[in-house]
Amino acid sequence: MRKMLAIGLLALFGCNSGGSGATCPTTSTLTYDNFGRQFFASYCDRCHTSREGPTLNSLAAIRANSTAIDNAAAAGPSATNTAMPEGSPQPTNAERLQLGEWLACGAR
Repeated sequence: MRKMLAIGLLALFGCNSGGSGATCPTTSTLTYDNFGRQFFASYCDRCHTSREGPTLNSLAAIRANSTAIDNAAAAGPSATNTAMPEGSPQPTNAERLQLGEWLACGAR
């Protein structure tokens, strides 16, 4: 039941037009190794594992779900999306801005 709810929420956010509007600056230095891995370990892995919800435990899975992630958790000039993560801890606005940038840069 919980997995079905999470999939439904992901589908809803993926179809939402509430993207952050973040863009990839040419000066971006964010990578999976220096940002993404720790962000997902800190805020996403507790629910998005192979046991629950859409699995986001690899770079490939994150890239495949990047639009939904942006709609649910990233910040940018168009929106600050705070639907995820549920509970605590929560990312700071600066971390959400970095997430939006990193996703906009292709989650490299």
